[in-house]
Amino acid sequence: MEHRLEAPPVMTSSGPIRSPHQDLWDTVLSQLDDVAQRLNLDPDIHKILRRPERELTVSIPVVMDDGHIEVFTGYRVQHSSARGPCKGGIRYHPEVNLNEVRALAALMTWKCAVVGIPYGGAKGGVQCDPSQMSPDELCRLTRRFTAAIMPILGPRRDIPAPDVNTNPQVMAWIADTVSMLEGKAVMEIVTGKPIPLGGSLGRREATGRGVAIVTSELLKRQNRRLADTTVAVQGYGNVGSFAATILHQMGCKIVAVSDISGGLYNPAGLDIPDINRHVANHPQHLLEGYQAPGVDHITNDELLVSDVDVLIPAALEHQIRADNAPHIRARMIVEGANGPTTREADQILQERGTIVVPDILANAGGVVVSYFEWVQDLQYFFWDEAEVNRNLETIMRRAFAEVWDFCQEHRVPLRLGAYMLAVSRVAEAVRSRGIFP
Repeated sequence: MEHRLEAPPVMTSSGPIRSPHQDLWDTVLSQLDDVAQRLNLDPDIHKILRRPERELTVSIPVVMDDGHIEVFTGYRVQHSSARGPCKGGIRYHPEVNLNEVRALAALMTWKCAVVGIPYGGAKGGVQCDPSQMSPDELCRLTRRFTAAIMPILGPRRDIPAPDVNTNPQVMAWIADTVSMLEGKAVMEIVTGKPIPLGGSLGRREATGRGVAIVTSELLKRQNRRLADTTVAVQGYGNVGSFAATILHQMGCKIVAVSDISGGLYNPAGLDIPDINRHVANHPQHLLEGYQAPGVDHITNDELLVSDVDVLIPAALEHQIRADNAPHIRARMIVEGANGPTTREADQILQERGTIVVPDILANAGGVVVSYFEWVQDLQYFFWDEAEVNRNLETIMRRAFAEVWDFCQEHRVPLRLGAYMLAVSRVAEAVRSRGIFP
């Protein structure tokens, strides 16, 4: 079985073409540099925050089902432990590389800081194509990867979670591997586990629920009634579907939704419970084939420029770009996905007066409930779903209020304000702890 390997850089007369992951890491660094300048950050602390604390690259030999051995490359990057143990997902994808993992680890540091939970940021990944691998091959890959990075993991050191192409089953394999090697149950080594192994109730819905809570807080500050608000949601996976469902329950009118198969639009409002039943019964869990009176079929591009009050991009990164940003009619954007808006588009939206709630705040509900899962595991005391949701709402509402007030005081957009607040909190932790030895 062949597996996709990272290609060498393409050369031009002016040198190598930069990969998008290099650009992502450079973007993260340039954002930090901009924020550091605005905060008048201590140059020594700035230097510390520009570098991950620890980077581990591992080779992962795996016996494939046909008997041959494939060697994969895996990464775990810990950006900062200044505010607590490192936290971040593990992704399986052919395009995974060190720069991508570095960037995502740093973003996790800011995300945890902006919502005020006691974690630093980490990220991990394996360069592989899981769609071309059997469950047994994925199990062996996961267990060998876990053994390779285990020296830097720990429930008070670094706690992984699911990310792209990983799920509760992968987390169960990680927890079991660590438990077998240590000779004791260490279920708190990961979050996003199956419920019977110490997973938290409400975790699956948490990111979408957080997006909905943040949206309602934004509308409150715009003096808008939920019932008078129209919403479009791009991406109807785990995040988008729960955000749409919960906002619908709150009273918002969801007029457009979309996924990879296309979109649905009804200016009078979509029947979200009926759409959810269709998706649940679809073989690939898609919107494809849904029909209802008054519902038109639209493209993802058409959804992004639809005439709505709130746009929630909850699909892939870089969906809002310089070419379509001038045509976006939504007055408010709440980023359910990671990095859905390019820097050029963000500048265009800012100049047009569009309010953008950044991803590090808007979609932080997932890591907040991961934190709850970790706390429950450490205490061996579990909460009911109502308590999880109540505590999530408290943290998300408080975090939004802190960012909003900070931005009003400093007269900066929400994205910049969220980063300034996050970086200042991490910097204060570094300053307070001092430099060892």
